[in-house]
Amino acid sequence: MQQSSLKIGLFGIGLDAYWGQFNELKERLEGYLSVVEKKIADIHPSVINLGLIDTPEKAFAAGSAFRREDVDIIFLYVTTYALSSTVLPVVQRAKVPVIILNLSPDAAIDYAAFNSMSDRTRMTGEWLAFCSACPVPELANVFKRTGIKFHQITGMLHNDPECWDEVTEWVEAARVANIMAFNRLGCMGHYYSGMLDIYTDLTQQYAAFGGHIELLEVDELASLRKDISSEAIEERVLLFKDQFDVQEGCTVVELQRAARTSLALDKLVENHKLGSLAYYYKGTGNFDNEDTISSIILGNSLLTARGIPVAGEYEIKNAQAMKIMDSFGAGGSFTEYYAMDFNADVVLMGHDGPGHIAIAEGKTKVRPLLVYHGKVGQGLSVEMSVKNGPVTLLSVVEQAGGKLMLLVAEGESVAGPILEIGNTNSRYKFPIGARRFVNDWNSHGPAHHCAVGIGHISSKLQKLGQLLGLDVVKVC
Repeated sequence: MQQSSLKIGLFGIGLDAYWGQFNELKERLEGYLSVVEKKIADIHPSVINLGLIDTPEKAFAAGSAFRREDVDIIFLYVTTYALSSTVLPVVQRAKVPVIILNLSPDAAIDYAAFNSMSDRTRMTGEWLAFCSACPVPELANVFKRTGIKFHQITGMLHNDPECWDEVTEWVEAARVANIMAFNRLGCMGHYYSGMLDIYTDLTQQYAAFGGHIELLEVDELASLRKDISSEAIEERVLLFKDQFDVQEGCTVVELQRAARTSLALDKLVENHKLGSLAYYYKGTGNFDNEDTISSIILGNSLLTARGIPVAGEYEIKNAQAMKIMDSFGAGGSFTEYYAMDFNADVVLMGHDGPGHIAIAEGKTKVRPLLVYHGKVGQGLSVEMSVKNGPVTLLSVVEQAGGKLMLLVAEGESVAGPILEIGNTNSRYKFPIGARRFVNDWNSHGPAHHCAVGIGHISSKLQKLGQLLGLDVVKVC
């Protein structure tokens, strides 16, 4: 998986008027803040903690500090009551998503011990130490009225796995947003002529995800193939035999041809620092280009497995979806549904071209194909099924008007017969049934490709959408 440069901002809030009135209250709250810092740092190590912000002056300075540190997300820990005027300048100047942590230090106040205190000043100090919920409505009101986007987590500082699982998901979503913001997506070749649903506005991709899109020529890859040594080719053939289950009929010549292209792909990725790739090339009349593009599947499968997802048919939107899924550690294999099994109530999904061999059920087979249907040439292809168990589907959907949204579904990859035709193939069962899944999924107008990954991660995708300002629709 691609490394993230995510930086997390953290600060606590309080009211400076309290510190002189209630002994050790500030130190106690700072101790709570240290606990929060440690827990977040255990999830992601790069945490910028600016301590307790208790005056407007400190708030302005904190906002500037977060901007200098280039934080991607801020966790605002509400330790006790604080004036909204001491909070707003921080988030206004930082201009990044804000997660409000409304965390109680314990499950409940010890009422008997509290009421037995003889000193009412001490009682008030103790009350203020449990007063984290008090200013949250004030903050929510002010954030709403000033256009600050925020999200809330309400729970306990200790012994609350539900709360801290949610924190973890926000951190993971922010990490993926950061990866997408710096990802370099290569687009090699051109669209599949007439496949209108996959055409996309590249500027909208920048608007939604950030990153950089590099337009590449197949000629460059063909040229790189010419400089590959025979020794390197033999080593790559051995790697193929280690990573794949090479089937009978795969000739030495085809394996060497695929190895040459695989090594050239590695160089292309290195030269352009690519984190993902979308490609398609019709390939007519130019032998070098045809030879390159018809031997690309194994190399692209290896790239996908090592965190550089490759989408065929120049499906840029799906390259983005695959990168998102892979960045969450779920894989993200290129797929489409092509048939239904009403007897088993499953949807058959797969695709020709590269597959995510790291999420395959068993070892991925390599088969020779005498024809690439709808495409030029012949060569080696991969055949795999996604690991049996929970899966998540993701489609980056371009809506009427150009705005992007995320379409999500959770289901199960189940065992059963597949079509052994040298393509990726899997059987998927959905909680709403195959018939309704297909109707509901289609109703949102996605392209016919999507990314499939292992595990149920829709809640993480929902959070990613909120961080990126994208609508997220969950079908099931």
